[in-house]
Amino acid sequence: MSPALIILLAVVAAYLLGSIPFAIISSRIFGLADPRSYGSKNPGATNVLRSGNKAAAIVTLLGDASKGWLAVYLAQRYGTEYGQGNTLIGLVALAVFFGHLYPVFLKFKGGKGVATAAGVLLALDLLLGLATLGTWLFVAFTLRYSSLAALLAAVAAPIVAAMFWGIDGRVLVVGVIAMALIGKHWPNLQRLMAGSEPKLGAKKKA
Repeated sequence: MSPALIILLAVVAAYLLGSIPFAIISSRIFGLADPRSYGSKNPGATNVLRSGNKAAAIVTLLGDASKGWLAVYLAQRYGTEYGQGNTLIGLVALAVFFGHLYPVFLKFKGGKGVATAAGVLLALDLLLGLATLGTWLFVAFTLRYSSLAALLAAVAAPIVAAMFWGIDGRVLVVGVIAMALIGKHWPNLQRLMAGSEPKLGAKKKA
């Protein structure tokens, strides 16, 4: 099998894995409304939390993070066996992340990507993932704005990556993920500036 075909198959598989909508799956398991029908209408853990069901939100969070981690882990574990290294890992990391943002199973209208990005970063480098996750947790639980926490964590991630690795291809991958996160959260930033952004734990509106 040629190297190009190996990379193509790995990228497609990672994208399909990223497209699995755990917010929809967990909502159906717990008998909740489709998360695209209330709140921010975003199929992600934060919006599922607005249903008032913390267990469903946790399942969504873990599922979205796990698919990001799993895709990168498998690329790291088996890529070298097929003569592939950082290029494969970087492309798989981007594919699983963009699979969550633009999932084929939801007509390319996915979540904001925070949990999946966290899973990707944890697999790329445990310390990088923990530092980025720590930034998110600190902001989220002090100011109670998930979107602001995601934005600041996105800004911090490539900076921390550059401190750990220097400027290389891995930092570029983290930077692309960070820019995509910021782009996805641009409407949230506008609501933050307008004072209309809902805080963490706010229940869905009727």
